[in-house]
Amino acid sequence: MNLKALQASFEGEVYFDGAWRHIYATDASAYREVPLAVAVPKTENDLKRLIAFADEHTTSLIPRSGGTSLAGQVVGGGIVVDISRHFTNIVEINPKEHWVKVQPGIVRDDLNKHLAPYNLFFAPETATANRATIGGMIGNNSCGSNSIVYGSTREHLLEATVLLSDGSSVIFSPQNEQMLSHKKKLNTLEGKIYNTVLDILNNNENKKEIEKEFPDPIIPRRNTGYAIDMLLRMKPFSPSENNFNLCSLLAGSEGTLAIVTEVKLNLMPIPSPHKALVCIHCKSIQESLRANLIALKYKPTASELIDNYILQCTKNNREHQHNRFFIQGDPEGLLVVEITQESMTETEKNCQALIQELQSLEIGHYYPILQGNDMVKVWNLRKAGLGLLGNIVGDTKPVCVIEDTAVNVQELPQYIQEFDQILLRYGLKSVYYAHAGTGELHLRPVLNLKTKEGQKMFRIIAQEIASLVKKYKGSLSGEHGDGRLRGEFIPLIIGKKNYSLLETIKDTFDPKNILNPGKIVRTPRMDTSLRYTPEQITKKIETLLDFESTLGIVRATEQCNGAGDCRKTHLSGGTMCPSYMATKNEKDTTRARANILREMLTHSHKQNPFDHKEIKEIMDLCLSCKGCKSECSSNVDIAKMKAEFLYQYQKENGISLRNRIFASFSTLYAFASYIPSIANLCIQNTITSNIIKKTIGIAPKRTLPLLSPITLREWFEKKFIPSQKEIKGTVVLFCDEFTNLNDAEIGIKTIQLLDALGYKIEMPKNVESGRSHLSKGMLNKAKKLAETNIHILSEKISETKPLIGIEPSCILSFRDEYIDITKGTLKEKAKKIAQHTFLLDEFFAREIEKNNIKSEQFSDEKKRIRIHGHCHQKALSSLTHTKKMLSLLKHSEILLIPSGCCGMAGSFGYEKEHYNISQQIGELVLFPTIRNEKTETIICASGTSCRHQIYDATNKKSLHPIEILWDALLSKNNPFPNDNIQHSKSKN
Repeated sequence: MNLKALQASFEGEVYFDGAWRHIYATDASAYREVPLAVAVPKTENDLKRLIAFADEHTTSLIPRSGGTSLAGQVVGGGIVVDISRHFTNIVEINPKEHWVKVQPGIVRDDLNKHLAPYNLFFAPETATANRATIGGMIGNNSCGSNSIVYGSTREHLLEATVLLSDGSSVIFSPQNEQMLSHKKKLNTLEGKIYNTVLDILNNNENKKEIEKEFPDPIIPRRNTGYAIDMLLRMKPFSPSENNFNLCSLLAGSEGTLAIVTEVKLNLMPIPSPHKALVCIHCKSIQESLRANLIALKYKPTASELIDNYILQCTKNNREHQHNRFFIQGDPEGLLVVEITQESMTETEKNCQALIQELQSLEIGHYYPILQGNDMVKVWNLRKAGLGLLGNIVGDTKPVCVIEDTAVNVQELPQYIQEFDQILLRYGLKSVYYAHAGTGELHLRPVLNLKTKEGQKMFRIIAQEIASLVKKYKGSLSGEHGDGRLRGEFIPLIIGKKNYSLLETIKDTFDPKNILNPGKIVRTPRMDTSLRYTPEQITKKIETLLDFESTLGIVRATEQCNGAGDCRKTHLSGGTMCPSYMATKNEKDTTRARANILREMLTHSHKQNPFDHKEIKEIMDLCLSCKGCKSECSSNVDIAKMKAEFLYQYQKENGISLRNRIFASFSTLYAFASYIPSIANLCIQNTITSNIIKKTIGIAPKRTLPLLSPITLREWFEKKFIPSQKEIKGTVVLFCDEFTNLNDAEIGIKTIQLLDALGYKIEMPKNVESGRSHLSKGMLNKAKKLAETNIHILSEKISETKPLIGIEPSCILSFRDEYIDITKGTLKEKAKKIAQHTFLLDEFFAREIEKNNIKSEQFSDEKKRIRIHGHCHQKALSSLTHTKKMLSLLKHSEILLIPSGCCGMAGSFGYEKEHYNISQQIGELVLFPTIRNEKTETIICASGTSCRHQIYDATNKKSLHPIEILWDALLSKNNPFPNDNIQHSKSKN
């Protein structure tokens, strides 16, 4: 099989090396199968080449977009065809007729951002809507929490341009009887398809069998097999107003019938903004389901269940701890009901009426009503359900097996009662969440799939619940699809005769079985090709960093369940994952990095399992921004894993000269600080600067950081004269290496500002933070530095004498890496220091709360300030502290820039091979926002590398928030005493 020849003729990319194949071996399901190759097509001709190649070489094509399938739809041994990178265009918007034409790789939420100016949106909304593509939503016939009102993707798919298995391009669209007659006469594969499907539906016995055996049509979420029951409800087979349209068959077909290249979608007007949530706290799941039936009487736009299992997971997740603000106690079930009316008065009236009826029936015990931005927090909590389950420690976890069953909503309480009895019989527990309002709960029994017993129960539960679903005439899949997980049980759900009709349809569309075989029909046994082998022993690998909280680094990688939170685009907001946002390349996701580590660490036969170039390749564009630490709902901390990987990998392969120099940055600059003017002359001189860059491997377009004329420590020890004001408190200032050597002016202003505001400043003789060593995997050195700092500071820091820091990446090491890199008594000391360690922003916000710092102390001159947040601050703290700090300037306009990472990330953006991607990341949001601001707008950035990146790209100097406050204090109190700053000439 000549994959190299295919690669040579391809406009997109074809990969067949081990790294790429392994990161595409799994999706969000329990399955794993290493594909033959991965293709990332760029054009329709690429797709045709793939079809011809598969036809010639008797292999298969596995269409994939977001890769978040829960039933193994995009896992297989053929060529994975990833359409999510290039097929992302909006082709045409027709606001008058309420439709849009798009390519299948566009993300649902991104599409709606483009449609918002027209007051229109594509309605079906999955929990993964900020990374789910339209193609994936068609493949699974996705819906979501608002399906009570808007139904599923199928209802909104008007027309589809597809490639059939012979490479021909056809359009599926509404067909009247005359048009159908024409289609039947075609001597093509398209003609054969129409003849076969119409013959099936014209057969009276088939009609009776379909009506008898298919899921109850009253159930809105029906996604079992191919939707031939839906075709029967169209003309000419029923008096429906809808003409026959094979799009209904395409939706939910999981790429087994055709490859979609373009679709026409129905759009809806953006709904009324007059919404509110009633969050019903219940003592049991059954009580929640009774509350759901009452809620449905008030015609909600959503009714969603979150159980206690998921709510407990939110307690340990940084991103969602603040989203649970409305939860009182530990309810076993939380039913979130969305009420929407034409006015807020009507909405509130309905909410109160619902609560009064629930109270009269003694259902529920607490009913907070939430509006506005608080609603967003609740829905984010609900959408995180799948990902949150991944952060449960250990091998026993809630498993995708029967998580998508749907029944008549009126029968849901009885169905769940019988479901519970089955679980009780086997001694199992389950997670319950999601779409109570439409009769579908995501049910996840808790199993250990690394054991024979766990895999045995995986099958038994699937069989038992399939029979229960059939009893209730329900659908085994409501929105997640059949894939290879449920395909085996389709004959039970729809009957053997109907199943044979599905096989006929598949064989007509795809006679050579090249399109995603083994899904929906003729699937392998559902307990084969699982991610874990029976009785698999999880390797215990010695690490320098502490991974005890996840029971080792291997289990830390296994926390990634494939939910794909890391595939958000820059339009979605957030930081994770900056390199993916720029490249749209699966290789650059947090998920890919976790996958490659899991694969190599689990299956490696080397004594040092980290010694694999495949890991290095996939880790290359990780900026260690820590976005995943807070934004990944499964708490997958890739920055930590990367540091450990680099440390272990470099044991075998050595440390490059450049990494040694970057890690020793502060030592080299400390020597140069004895002759700062001469050193700066060399740095600024074009010839010497270019020699330095070329020797080290720094991007030619980068400016190098200059030395301050005097170090911060020298200024503090020799020139600082404290004022004699009343002391409000004492702070210990951590003299980090970047501020000390390069940004001393900011440090000096920090000290003078604190002094002027009445604080006593202590500056112990700490050593450097070790940040640069951590970023380069030189953990032994970082460990020694951390231990030294802990020894120096542990007796000096307390609740009344906090440790504060200027540079986020350095001071926040005390709250993060210092705890992971130490053991025993030192770890306990590190934890104690961490409790009393603050960014300057946090300290100021706290003192403002105490009324110790007041806006009256600062100039009230009106200013416009745009804040770019440091990645580590966003991951480990919050930008709300920065906003509060700057709100001391009471007449100023303080706005956050909705940027993720700036792209510099310490030394990353300096490295010549990473320069371009560094710029691409900045160009997503940050640089354009700054360029579009007026000259007088103040750009605020607390990170030194952020400020360098901003200056290099926009020629705009950005200020640390301390500088902004200092200037405002000077303006208020000018002339100000003790103004003995030696201003640095550094342009950055």
